[in-house]
Amino acid sequence: MDLTRPSHWVYGILAAFWLLVGVWQAEEHFRFREAAKSNLSNRSKDIANTVSACIRGMRFRGAVRKERLETVLDELVNGGANDLVKSTELLSIVLLNAAGETVASAGRPIDFTQKEILQRGERWGQRIVTFVNPVDLGVSLTSEGTTNPTVVLPPPRDLTNGFREPRPFRSDDGGRPPGPPPEFERFGSGNTNEFAGERPPRGEFRPRRPPWLRGMDEKEFQSLIEKQALHGLVLAMSTDAFQAASVRDFWLRTFIILLATVAAAGSGLAWRNLVKSSDLQIRLVRASELNTHLKEMNLAAAGLAHETRNPLNIIRGRAQMISNQTEFPPEIREKGREIVNEVDKVAAQLNEFINYSRPREVRRARLTLGTIINEVVRALSYDLEEKKIRLQVLPGESITVEADEQLFRQALFNLLINAVQAVEPGGEIHVAVARQNGLEASLDVRDNGPGVPPERRSEIFKPYFTTQKTGTGLGLAVVQQIVLAHGWEIQCLPNDPKGAVFRITHLKIAA
Repeated sequence: MDLTRPSHWVYGILAAFWLLVGVWQAEEHFRFREAAKSNLSNRSKDIANTVSACIRGMRFRGAVRKERLETVLDELVNGGANDLVKSTELLSIVLLNAAGETVASAGRPIDFTQKEILQRGERWGQRIVTFVNPVDLGVSLTSEGTTNPTVVLPPPRDLTNGFREPRPFRSDDGGRPPGPPPEFERFGSGNTNEFAGERPPRGEFRPRRPPWLRGMDEKEFQSLIEKQALHGLVLAMSTDAFQAASVRDFWLRTFIILLATVAAAGSGLAWRNLVKSSDLQIRLVRASELNTHLKEMNLAAAGLAHETRNPLNIIRGRAQMISNQTEFPPEIREKGREIVNEVDKVAAQLNEFINYSRPREVRRARLTLGTIINEVVRALSYDLEEKKIRLQVLPGESITVEADEQLFRQALFNLLINAVQAVEPGGEIHVAVARQNGLEASLDVRDNGPGVPPERRSEIFKPYFTTQKTGTGLGLAVVQQIVLAHGWEIQCLPNDPKGAVFRITHLKIAA
């Protein structure tokens, strides 16, 4: 199953999932901020309604004393004696007249130079938000404008214009007690909020003058009412809680996006590993099929080689018989000896090929290395004497290992015959055995031949690779097969000052 093409779709889906989660969390964070802003705005409206209710409760005949009003506002901002009415977010309250001027305030001052405060109804700063709440402050609205406003009466010390002391009591007043002049007399006793003079229109409500304003004429008094009449309410509230909640929500959304990133990346890696493992499984199946095919071919080739030896033996026998017949001419007998030599070469190659292709089944037994080495050396005595080679088994500790005797003999024989072929006549070969540790031993076959170049030390164990003119290239390949079948290791190393060392390591010492 080829998973390469679907991988693009899977990666695209994972990327789309990650992007969708990111956009979703960004939108949710925006909604959270808007909801938090809306909650803070509703909170400001609740506070404004509370202020409006307080003003209506304190109003008497359309007027509120400034000292009392600012005391109540201060309690709302700072808590005062009643912490139940205090808002942790409220920083300041400002009551405005129609011209946008401050009539009464409590808390921090508000900068009204920012025109958008009055134009837009709110202004969001880094740590403070300002709201303008057009709530009912005891004002009646008509199509012609605002009538009957709630007036904040200033204390006498705040009046610098139009202030007049009440007239003192004199005997020529006909026994009148001090009071407002005749032009401010009230009409009738039924309307206690109407002043003397011109009768106000029907439905209009005017506050009674306090004693310290009775000396002020009507024009100045109306100007004072316009300046002190309540028209708007401005609240300044802290955004610290809003910002803290927004930051917490931001980090929560970031963590969710991070989890989505990890999930998408993990899923992508898992899919990638699945694709690789599936491809590897397919390759393994194909390799297994090829290996089975190669094994079958190997067995067929080994059978063919085995069957080829029979006619070769017949040819060799006939050629040897011809070479031994004295009645034949010398040329024919020489040709017969050449046929025998060539048949021996082919037979040797076939024997090595059969050995290489034969399965290596290890039957472990206890072997004394010194005994096996001496027996193999005696088998090579003819070759050693022919080239006058000195082979020496270096003295050492007697070591017993666990190995297959026949395979071990074959591996050692191949290493020694390879050394015999490599050295010049009169050369030297040394065989040494040593302990690696308490559980393993090593075997070295050293010669003083030409050695093996570094770039070829990893190739000499490959089949049919040889540096000898008469070699078949399968001797060292068979040795490596036997070594690997036992779980050992073999290396080709330089032998100082000249030659090569073939070292077998990790031979398991018998208990």
